[in-house]
Amino acid sequence: MWPTRPGEAVGHLRAVVLVALGSALMALSAKVNLPLPYVPMTLQSLVVLMIGAAYGWRLGSATMIAYLAEGAMGLPVFAGPVGGLAPLVGPTAGYLYGFVAAAFVTGWLAERGWDRSVVLLFAAMAVGHVVIFVGGFGWLALGLGAAKAWQVGVAPFIAASLVKNALGAALMPAARRIVDRRG
Repeated sequence: MWPTRPGEAVGHLRAVVLVALGSALMALSAKVNLPLPYVPMTLQSLVVLMIGAAYGWRLGSATMIAYLAEGAMGLPVFAGPVGGLAPLVGPTAGYLYGFVAAAFVTGWLAERGWDRSVVLLFAAMAVGHVVIFVGGFGWLALGLGAAKAWQVGVAPFIAASLVKNALGAALMPAARRIVDRRG
């Protein structure tokens, strides 16, 4: 639908630019990774949660959907030089789909004021990480069993997630100044 009110076109253009910027940041964060046997450790969850908090639930989850679509089309946006459908059905699939839900939940909480204090934002990001872990763990458990899925898909990432939460909560005031979702 074409914009009909003054400023509406600017709002649509802003959203498109933010989605493109967010999906580019996701691709870059995927390239910073520590290869592990089943699931690499990346900076993606930090970026997912910051995008959710900065963009809000609508634009945050739309950005994650765009990121997954770019990967599905074959662009090498996932961890390693990987694109295509394989990551969306392989061991990392649950985490990738969890990114959409985590951006949604973190964005929803942020829109309700959880981004206005470092402690609340840390908690919102922790909830987002749990959402990512639930998706990743559930998917891995289907193929590996629950014990192995926990061992390779959750336990190695808990400490790093706490650090990412703290970093994200500390960086959000600067991110908010750069991209204010309310403007």
